[in-house]
Amino acid sequence: MRLHTREWGAGDRIALLIHGIMSDHRTWRRVGPALAENGYRVIAVDLRGHGASERAAEYSIPLFAADLEENLPVGADLAIGHSLGGLSLSFAVEHLRPKRAVYSDPAWALETGERPTNPETLRALRKATRSMIANFNPHWDEGDIDAEVAGIAAWDPATADAVGGEHAIDYIPERPVVPSLVQAADPSHVVSEAHKEQLRAAGFTVHTVKNTGHSIHRDDLDGFMRSVLGWVRGEEPVGLV
Repeated sequence: MRLHTREWGAGDRIALLIHGIMSDHRTWRRVGPALAENGYRVIAVDLRGHGASERAAEYSIPLFAADLEENLPVGADLAIGHSLGGLSLSFAVEHLRPKRAVYSDPAWALETGERPTNPETLRALRKATRSMIANFNPHWDEGDIDAEVAGIAAWDPATADAVGGEHAIDYIPERPVVPSLVQAADPSHVVSEAHKEQLRAAGFTVHTVKNTGHSIHRDDLDGFMRSVLGWVRGEEPVGLV
């Protein structure tokens, strides 16, 4: 399947951005330019069933990952996946082999997370109004709220089946394939304290971005970028746990 992409910048380094469920490339509307300002050529995709990419007869994590493998360049300098995007990236990382991978509040713990995934609950969010989204996400700016409204309108609710029912199991990786950072929200409903310990023991770097919800990059862009770029540069995290 040919995925729709959006690009920012023309730097010598390549960064890949993979959104979460119900969203699309527009979720990265501030992250893309911020990475471009730091010397990256940024490529953001719309997963199948999201944004301007095609709808499909079937959705699954292996299919999301296969699409990434077919559409994104191998050996990028940085790959960032949020939520479902982080889960899909972890399935594709062996093939894509970015130099570094960032999993931002990844949807790995679908069974043992604080809120086990229910596809009907996700589908019900299709009816969310702009005011509901704004009230639920008080730290988002107007552009991020608009992007979420547009993303939901362009989303195929059937994609929820890929993370629900028999597929609502834990996908926590046993080890990082490439140097990898896991960002956890505060509090995170998908990356518990026990998960953090497990991931650190397996060789992942883990940052908790304080006072953020599931969409860290929209709740606190500065904290998100400080976490990503500081880790890439090998700096000690400031204001992160």
